[in-house]
Amino acid sequence: MPNRYAWLLIAALALACLPALASQADDGAQILKVEKDVSDAFEREDADWLEKHLDPTFTLTSSNGKVTTRADEVADLRGGTKYDVFRNRDSKVRLYGDAAVVTGITRVEGKADGKPYSMDFQFTDTYIRKPEGWVMVASHASRLPAK
Repeated sequence: MPNRYAWLLIAALALACLPALASQADDGAQILKVEKDVSDAFEREDADWLEKHLDPTFTLTSSNGKVTTRADEVADLRGGTKYDVFRNRDSKVRLYGDAAVVTGITRVEGKADGKPYSMDFQFTDTYIRKPEGWVMVASHASRLPAK
């Protein structure tokens, strides 16, 4: 008889965890959508979208140690920075309550000074949950060696 109650307790606890697991899956999907939207905005040269959707305190740290702000990234796009390809792959989301970290690889291709380029970057993006949804607050990108 006590065994039956133990199984009932285990089943009840397992069912109680299901909404949290579904919520985490939803959060992960929402964050990956923002990641795609950011990449798409860079490809479309949509500085207005970036200005609206990156956090005002956003910073990007590059491989060379240079730190840029949301305003810097928006100004670069408005100034003519052009990407033919700006796509993420191998993205992994880790959730920590109202914060999340995404790691992956970004492929960028385009032309600079009339010369084509193609590079991969390992990235780490940091998000926080705000009333309007998940917002990117920081990014770090390290250039990977050419293959």
